Amino acid sequence: MTQYELYPLLFEPVLKDYIWGGRNLEKLGRKLPAEGVIAESWEIAGHEDGTTRVANGRFAGKLLAELHQELGLDLIGSRSAWAQERGKFPLLIKLLDANRPLSVQVHPQDDYALENEGNELGKTEMWVVLQAKPGAEVILGVSHAISQDEFRVAIKSNQLEPHLHRIQVKAGDHICVPAGSLHAIMDGLLIAEIQQNSNTTYRVYDWGRVGADGRPRSLHVDKALDVINFEQIAPKICPPEPISDENGVRRSLLCQNEYFVTERVEMAAGSTFSGNCTGETMEIWGVMEGVVSVNDLVLTAVRFVLLPAAMGKFAIIAQSSATLLRSYVAA
Repeated sequence: MTQYELYPLLFEPVLKDYIWGGRNLEKLGRKLPAEGVIAESWEIAGHEDGTTRVANGRFAGKLLAELHQELGLDLIGSRSAWAQERGKFPLLIKLLDANRPLSVQVHPQDDYALENEGNELGKTEMWVVLQAKPGAEVILGVSHAISQDEFRVAIKSNQLEPHLHRIQVKAGDHICVPAGSLHAIMDGLLIAEIQQNSNTTYRVYDWGRVGADGRPRSLHVDKALDVINFEQIAPKICPPEPISDENGVRRSLLCQNEYFVTERVEMAAGSTFSGNCTGETMEIWGVMEGVVSVNDLVLTAVRFVLLPAAMGKFAIIAQSSATLLRSYVAA
């Protein structure tokens, strides 16, 4: 496979009808079923619980998992060789409609997931708030120092809430959520999520509600207590870190970890961002606001596109003022 045969890839979303969802993803251009709630739209996914299909070009109709098997490192890049060895696409991109609060939960680190969940990855993730009702909140970390035993007692006695650290958020905010972070997205939020390709969640508290079968959803207290970082006490939202601002293109660093880097790229109308996928990493771009072209592909908000690692040079041109998210794997 040569770089000249590769091109920007669009995908057909996979919708998830978890009980905390609503109908608000229609506001982001998603076509929902006639009835029922939708909580998540998996935009770029190659997981056994959901894999998206290519929607354009010569690979149209192929599942991402199939395309990854065919292209290997030409798709994901040499920096993700560790994921290739495990047969994993590295990242998963979602849109979330938190019409009701999500459970209070935690995701494991890679080593714990590998030991306890088969060939599953851990889950470091980040959120970008697209829309928020006034006073909307997320939970991140604990509100004060607390031991594992004290936390377990609080769960059993239904007295957990005073120990949860709440942060008010608004549209445009971003939150980095390393594996081991106790967290919950509360109601009234539309969020874009970039994460490791994992679907492992350990619930510790679910607000006393029941699932579609009328029974309380399962909790995973023992595993959660194994992985919660109790030293994450009252964390704050970090502001974007400026990278560059030239020729109408302003770049800011949002999150950086061993699995992915995410930037916010703000473009004035008519400006151009030029890049080159040299084989080291794929790039995933998401148009949050405005209209852009990626090579010859026109994208409107909200839409994600995958640039294969071996694709070669690309140009993003802002047809209007635009805000994008750019994710890739750091060296």
